[in-house]
Amino acid sequence: MNVITWIFSGALAVVFTISGVLKGTMSRARLLASGQTGIAPFPMPLVRVTAYCELLAVVGLFAPWLTDRARVLTPLAAVGLVIVMIGAATSHSSLREPRNTAANTILLALAAFVAAARFASLT
Repeated sequence: MNVITWIFSGALAVVFTISGVLKGTMSRARLLASGQTGIAPFPMPLVRVTAYCELLAVVGLFAPWLTDRARVLTPLAAVGLVIVMIGAATSHSSLREPRNTAANTILLALAAFVAAARFASLT
C-alpha cells in the first residue's frame, strides 16, 4: 500500500506542479487557450492564489513525510488538493465539460486516497 501511495503522490505532484506553474505564470487568455477552461468564472487573483496553493501542496505531499517532521502536513496537503478538485470539478461541470469533470474527479480520488493512507499511517 505504501508503494501505491507514493505512486499516487508522484502523479499528483506532476499534475499539480504543471497546473500551478501554468496558472501562476500565464495570462487568462493563454490559460483558456491551453485548455484550463475551469478558470473562466474566477478572477485572476483567485486563480493565482490557487496556483500557489497547488505548488505548496506539492511540497507538502513529500517534504514532511521524507524528513519525518510534521508528518501530519502530508495528509493535510492531500486534503487541500481534494478541496481544490471539488472546486475544479464543480466549475467544469457548470461549464458542461464532462471530460474535464471526469479528470478532476480522478485527481480528487487520488488525493483522497493519499490523504486517507497518510492519516492511517500517522497512528
